[in-house]
Amino acid sequence: MATLILPGEWVKNWEKSGKHEFVQLCKRLTEKIDHGCQIKDVQAALYELCWQGVQGNLKLDLVASVLGEMMELRDDMPSILADVFSVLDLETVALEEKHKRDHYIQLVGACLIFVPDAILKERLDPETLESLGLIKQAHQFNQKIVKIKTKLFYKQQKFNLLREENEGYAKLITELGQDLSGNITSHIVLESIKSLIGCFNLDPNRVLDIILEVYESRSDQDDFFLSLIKSYMCEALTLCHILGFKFKFYQEPNEETPKSLYHIAAALLHHNLIELEDLYVHLLPLDSAIVEEHKLVISEAKQIARKLVMVVVPSDKSEDKEKEKEKEEEKIAQPPDNQKLGLLEALLGIGDWHHAQSIMDQMPSFYATSHKFIALALCQLLHLTVEPLYRTAGLPKGARGCVMHPLKNKRAPKPAESFEDLRRETFSMLGYLGPHLAHDPILFAKIVRLGKAFMKEYQCSEGLDIKDTMETLLSCFLSIADQVLLPSLSLMECNACMSEELWGFFKLFPYHHRYRLYGQWKNETYSSHPLLVKVKAQTVEGARYIMKRLTKENVKQSGRQIGKLSHSNPTILFDYMLSQIQWYDNLIGPVVDSLKYLTSLNYDVLAYCIIEALANPEKEKMKHDDTTISSWLQSLASLCGAVFRKYPIELAGLLQYVTNQLKAGKSFDLLILKEVVQKMAGIEVTDEMTSEQLEAMTGGEQLKAEGGYFGQIRNTKKSSQRLKDVLLDHELALPLCVLMVQQRNGVVFLESGDKDLKLVGHLYDQCHDTLVQFGGFLASNLSTEDYIKRVPAIDVLCNQFHTPHDAAFFLSRPMYAHQISSKYDELKKAEKGSRQQQKVQKYVAACEQVMTPVHEAVMSLHPARVWEDLRPQFYATFWSLTMYDLAVPHAAYEREVNKLKAQIKAIDENPEIPMNKKKKEKERCTALQEKLQEEEKKQQEHVQRVLHRLKLEKDKWLMTKSTKNETITKFLQLCLFPRCIFSSIDAVYCARFVELVHQQMTPNFCTLLCYDRVFSAIIYTVASCTENESHRYGRFLCCMLETVTRWHSDRAVYEKECGNYPGFLTILRASGFDGGQQANPLDYENFRHVVHKWHYMLTKASVHCLETGDYTHIRNILIVLIKILPCYPKVLNLGQALEYRVHKICVKEKEKRPDLYALAMGYSGRLKSQKVRMVPENEFHHKEPPARNVTPASQQNGPGTTGKPATAMMKGEDGFSEDGDRGKDKSQTTKPVNKANTAAAKVTTSNGNGALNSIKTIKERDDKEKSGKDKKEKKEKTPGTTPETKAEARREKLREERAGKDERAVREGKEKTPKADRDKVKAEEKNKDDKTKAGNGESVEPSRERDAIKESKSKEKGDRSAVAGCRKSPVPRSDVADTERDHKRRKLDSHSSPSHSSSVKDNSNDPKESASKHHLNYNSVARSKSRERELEKNELENAVGRCKEKKEEKERKERKRDVGVGEREVSLEPKRRKDENGTNSSKNSQCESPCDSPLSVEKEKSKRSKSSSKEKGDSAKPERTSTGGKKESRHDKDKSEKKEKRDSSGGKEEKKQSSDKHR
Repeated sequence: MATLILPGEWVKNWEKSGKHEFVQLCKRLTEKIDHGCQIKDVQAALYELCWQGVQGNLKLDLVASVLGEMMELRDDMPSILADVFSVLDLETVALEEKHKRDHYIQLVGACLIFVPDAILKERLDPETLESLGLIKQAHQFNQKIVKIKTKLFYKQQKFNLLREENEGYAKLITELGQDLSGNITSHIVLESIKSLIGCFNLDPNRVLDIILEVYESRSDQDDFFLSLIKSYMCEALTLCHILGFKFKFYQEPNEETPKSLYHIAAALLHHNLIELEDLYVHLLPLDSAIVEEHKLVISEAKQIARKLVMVVVPSDKSEDKEKEKEKEEEKIAQPPDNQKLGLLEALLGIGDWHHAQSIMDQMPSFYATSHKFIALALCQLLHLTVEPLYRTAGLPKGARGCVMHPLKNKRAPKPAESFEDLRRETFSMLGYLGPHLAHDPILFAKIVRLGKAFMKEYQCSEGLDIKDTMETLLSCFLSIADQVLLPSLSLMECNACMSEELWGFFKLFPYHHRYRLYGQWKNETYSSHPLLVKVKAQTVEGARYIMKRLTKENVKQSGRQIGKLSHSNPTILFDYMLSQIQWYDNLIGPVVDSLKYLTSLNYDVLAYCIIEALANPEKEKMKHDDTTISSWLQSLASLCGAVFRKYPIELAGLLQYVTNQLKAGKSFDLLILKEVVQKMAGIEVTDEMTSEQLEAMTGGEQLKAEGGYFGQIRNTKKSSQRLKDVLLDHELALPLCVLMVQQRNGVVFLESGDKDLKLVGHLYDQCHDTLVQFGGFLASNLSTEDYIKRVPAIDVLCNQFHTPHDAAFFLSRPMYAHQISSKYDELKKAEKGSRQQQKVQKYVAACEQVMTPVHEAVMSLHPARVWEDLRPQFYATFWSLTMYDLAVPHAAYEREVNKLKAQIKAIDENPEIPMNKKKKEKERCTALQEKLQEEEKKQQEHVQRVLHRLKLEKDKWLMTKSTKNETITKFLQLCLFPRCIFSSIDAVYCARFVELVHQQMTPNFCTLLCYDRVFSAIIYTVASCTENESHRYGRFLCCMLETVTRWHSDRAVYEKECGNYPGFLTILRASGFDGGQQANPLDYENFRHVVHKWHYMLTKASVHCLETGDYTHIRNILIVLIKILPCYPKVLNLGQALEYRVHKICVKEKEKRPDLYALAMGYSGRLKSQKVRMVPENEFHHKEPPARNVTPASQQNGPGTTGKPATAMMKGEDGFSEDGDRGKDKSQTTKPVNKANTAAAKVTTSNGNGALNSIKTIKERDDKEKSGKDKKEKKEKTPGTTPETKAEARREKLREERAGKDERAVREGKEKTPKADRDKVKAEEKNKDDKTKAGNGESVEPSRERDAIKESKSKEKGDRSAVAGCRKSPVPRSDVADTERDHKRRKLDSHSSPSHSSSVKDNSNDPKESASKHHLNYNSVARSKSRERELEKNELENAVGRCKEKKEEKERKERKRDVGVGEREVSLEPKRRKDENGTNSSKNSQCESPCDSPLSVEKEKSKRSKSSSKEKGDSAKPERTSTGGKKESRHDKDKSEKKEKRDSSGGKEEKKQSSDKHR
């Protein structure tokens, strides 16, 4: 307070100006106080003035006079001055200067005039008052003050105990407890209470307490007591303290707070008589304790869940039980009463949602509603809130419902009258209620029904304003479904009705909304509530219990248990079941059967769980080897097919998932679509069909269903209709098709970056098969209008959607059939009663109308040059027809009808079947039988119409100006090959279409060339196929071979079906003759030669693929060989060659690649079973053996007589070898002979293919041979010296050229040619001997016995023959047996090439010089052998007495030298083959011929022994009894073999020179 307001100048000049300035200052300060300034400034000014007087600076009388003047400024100035005196009193008492204290006393005494004594006595110290004389003694004054204070503050004036004033309080209670039904108001009672308080000195707070007590006992009189309390009490805090004291009284451990107390507290809160914050602090437990309790509950729930999942050891279980008991005891000791929850319940009971919400906000989420009584109170409030809206919108028809009386409380939440009103407070209440709505299923049903009503209104709403409001409400209902309805369903126990009720609401949502709700429910909801954590663990435990015991036998009982679990917690149950199915696929059947007790909602949840399991990013869809699809995905796909077929589950989500995966470029999940279509529509796609099934698939829909599939799937009508509806409703039919088509190439070019080739092929096959299956489903199930509306035109499909042509026509084909059928029906209706011929004409007209735009559209699919060889009409006809259009499977129809008849018979004979069931089954079988017969008749008429149409169109199919070769090339490239690998039916169709085009006598179509091109170049086709395409390609080849085999087997059939057909016309172009053209049909025998050539080409291609070592080549060729096994191989030596190669594969791949081993073993076993049906080559086609003592062809007249038709040797892959250089006459010069050979080599067809005209050459040769028969016989009788001179010349040339650059060719001749020629001669001699014996009447059998004896003797002396075999073998071996085996394989190789000249040239491979050289050597050796035999006979007669020891020594030396040469040849052999073939494919084999089989060794051995013995018998008959003669003959035979070898080498050189001249 010592502020320097009073300056020193004022004090010095006080009299003059200081006093005036001070007075003015005080006036200004008092004026400020009036305007709201503080009083302290005035006190400070007065204090300064008084302090100057106390110090002695101013005279006390002057100060007192100024202070006296100040009293006029304000009324309260004496009090202000008294405060100043009080401060100075305290300050001066403590001062040591006594004069200052005296000055102070004098100043106060001077001021007593204008300051009242009472004020000073109140403010100043008793000692000061005594000094002033205001009191007598300070001590007495102090005593008097204490007495007064005690009396005022500590002496009771009012009574607060009932016993202190019994009468007053009794009257008060009587007054409050009186009957209030009359005119008694709170105001009257309040006046009475006041009177009682005044009369009996009652404590007012105690009176208030008694009022609350009476209110508590009469809580129904809310209005009276609330108004009374409001009138009686204005201090809210006092009322709060009294209530708090009441609550505190019940906070003892075993005390329970009465509900009436909660009620009056809630009522007081609701009417704002007290504040919640003031009362809340008086309630227990504390918020921190509540949070701790909540955390404890969560941890306990998690621990329980962990225990249920974990396997507990028995010793640990007892400890856990003890701990649980201890916890239970602790819980009993804890105070059970939660006053905050009790107050909350009371607030909810009276409808005070505002205060209730405030209390719940201060607690953890869902802590309050986790207590059942709170949840029920909130549910009751919700009942009242939604009741009016439920009555108008949600109540089902016919239901009355329970009448709900609204709250009398006007401040309670207003009931909802519309859906918009629900946003006020109802949704908020539901959000606080959460999963605990499960306590009130009735309210649950009401909310669900309101949601249902809203969704119906939402779907009908129009307009932007309404739409926005509806969208907001929709999001609110979705939130309620997510946060309240689904969690509440989890806490309900097996309430199937609620599940169905909820499905009625959910089914109105789009599936993506539903699936999002299910995802939240499954992955998040269960972790947010302690109760749900426990429920999840219990559900998993229950699911584990059921799945452990689920079998086929107890499906019904387990299904009921699954149903009970699934009603409440389907997501958890299905998640566990699917995880088990992914591990154990044998559970699929029992699980599917056990799902029949599920609700509709559960089925929908199952669909979601399956999709979630499929889309699990943590699961690899490939196995660890990256070559096959994971088994878990296959199991889920199988489950999808079975579940979606059996139960009415919505498919849209699953199909959209597959579509999205395809959009993302992932084709693994097509497996799901494949299974779904297969199971739901009964459409199988497999390449393992039997021929009967395949035949049935060419019929109508009924025949397909009955006989076309492995499992006869019945009752697919409803399921296929569901699938069709989903595809149409969600517009997924065409997108799925187009995406699958595009994904086929995507698998190869986009997906296959680092994937194994086997997996890529599998994915491609899966994609393609699913496309075929799905397209078949659409074609058979969609109506004409639906199909045409969804599938665009062919040019749009190909050009805009980039669909490959085969797939585009596959999708468009049913559309064309639909359009033609509908157009035909229109034309028929236009003219009723028309004849059959007119019907056919109308059908043709309908086809023209429909297909003409297609013909124009396909023009844009290929470059213009394509249509120079094929007409668009032919192209479109090929692609638009099916097997259904070409032939009627009468056998299949008959087979199925007979099955049904047998079924009817079995039903009649079965006594166990009840009569009504018998009748029903018989009616079903009879109806099916009639349907099949009707369908057969309908197809028969259809096929006749189609064939008539094709007969009319065939002349316009192919361009006459183009060559046949180009036509066939385009046909194969654009039509046959793409379609034959599209499906098994298409493979059969392609083969039958070729046959049909042939039968229709289509101009400019060369059937023979088409078949030749198909059979001659299969290596590259096979190598480029996937596994399933190999099955189809094999089936195509099999059908083609069936046709060829039918023609080959019977001359009459061939003459009937091929004899005069244009497809078998061949044109001779002999450039060495007249240069003209001559077209003749191919005769039967030459056709058999061609067929043998085709078989040989198939063998060669098969051997090549088997020897590459490449997985794809081996697998594909084995698949193809298995498919064509009924028709190939038919020739024994070709079959043996295949058998040997396949045996090698079996041995080699047993450990490395088991799948190849299994394929090879399967084929090997089948091939052995087919061996009995194989025939030798000479029975397969007429193969004339080379005659003995035959004069060389060059001595005959005319260039055409170049030999017999069956003796031409085929080039490796390029047709036939030249046959014109068979030995030359001295009289003829070399040049004309070479010209003749050139002419023979240049025979060709009109299309440029040097294939078919060799057949014509053969025919001419046959005619000329017949005419020159006599000349031949004469020349054979007089061999002359020409063979000797020629042999000598060849020997000389051999010696000259041995050291030259053609050494390799000479070695090849030594290696191969003598063996082959010797075997031919042996067979010839054997036939000749048999004929002579038969002519003389001798039996052939004794000669066979003698041959067997000779064979056994020759085995005993096997060293000689073994060494001879080793000389021919290219592989040197130390073991004699191995050498002999190799020798015999070489012998087989020499026979492997078909010896006929009627071979068709293969355009796909280039001719190889080395191969032609070998074949030329074979021909020259064949001629030289016949001459050498004559020489050997003469020598044998003259050389009987020679010394055999010298001969044997010489022979051994020769063998050793030849073996050394053979060893050198081995190292050159692989390199030579590589140079010839341009590939390394022959590295794995050192055999040139495909017929390198060890299985023919015994046959060849016996054959060789027989022929050699007959040869000995012929050459040395006089010495038959002499053993020396036998040895001599054997020695001479070896000698002759050496001569033949040298002669053949010389012949090879001559042949080589002549062929060089030709070139």
